[in-house]
Amino acid sequence: MHKADQTVRIVVADDHPIFRDGLRKLLEAEPHLRVVGEAADGEEAATLTRRLKPDILLLDLAMPRVPGLEAVEMIRDLSDSVRIILLTAAIESEQIVKALRYGVRGVVLKESATELLLKSIQCVMAGQYWLGRESLSDLVKILRDLKAIPEPGEPNRPFNLTPRELDIVSAIVRGYTNHDIAEEFSIAEQTVKHHLSNIFDKLGVSNRLELALFAVNHQLVEKR
Repeated sequence: MHKADQTVRIVVADDHPIFRDGLRKLLEAEPHLRVVGEAADGEEAATLTRRLKPDILLLDLAMPRVPGLEAVEMIRDLSDSVRIILLTAAIESEQIVKALRYGVRGVVLKESATELLLKSIQCVMAGQYWLGRESLSDLVKILRDLKAIPEPGEPNRPFNLTPRELDIVSAIVRGYTNHDIAEEFSIAEQTVKHHLSNIFDKLGVSNRLELALFAVNHQLVEKR
């Protein structure tokens, strides 16, 4: 945790240059905040975050190329060291639950006053969570605990694969390339690679052929 006199390093990710510029000036007006990088889309945000490893990532939920939540998923392994705050005009409760499962620490509405954004940064740097207009702890703990429990109406997941990961497994069985999969599901090829890495880890396979054989032998495609 940072002490009060230490600089908080921030990456700002938003597809609007004017908004990024204004946010950077707002943040750097504070003596202990410093913007170390800016990204214009979700894929760039994930890449920049991995390279710079900032204390805070301020990420627009509605990003081009790779949407905000997909970008978060790409860097979820950094969630213990990089505190992610989503900036959004609106957000559904299901998205909040998903974001928290991916390690997001805060959600700030773009209509919020400057003081609330600064307070959210202070809050998450102190190890708390921020949703909307206030700091939360117990509610967020409950939501985070849900990551091991299927959501209402959601079937049990074979080998803990997510619905999107099962989609990709099915595509691999049909012989799709990463480019084909990216086009089929309107996601970035980097996101496909990230999903495949997770799938390989979960199933204990090391390449696409082993994955296809595993999927056929365990009837993963039929379980959709």
